[in-house]
Amino acid sequence: MMALGARLARDLAGGQVVTLSGDLGAGKTTLVRGMLRGLGFQGRVKSPSYGLVESYKVAGLEIHHLDLYRLGEPEELDFIGLEDLLGQQSVLLVEWPERARDRLPATTARIRIEHQGSGRKVILNR
Repeated sequence: MMALGARLARDLAGGQVVTLSGDLGAGKTTLVRGMLRGLGFQGRVKSPSYGLVESYKVAGLEIHHLDLYRLGEPEELDFIGLEDLLGQQSVLLVEWPERARDRLPATTARIRIEHQGSGRKVILNR
């Protein structure tokens, strides 16, 4: 997942919204960590499960990693300032996007991670 994330990071550019779907433990946060490492970020990358969003500045981009697993209602996105996270130099990486219902901006890419035997299958739709 780390190596795949690093490869996917090459295509990240400002103004993108990438959703990441899959069961608990599928590797969504690890994929995000790989993306950040691929962009050159060396600091700690943690899951934003409790705060809903973690932001990073790297390679001229503002990467906002959202984990909506604990989102109670889609309207809560207004309270975290979703609109303020969007911009020409921003990339949103959103785990559990289905919890936002129709509150997310247009998606640039959708990544679905599925368990397959002892491995994983990753489906990318752009």
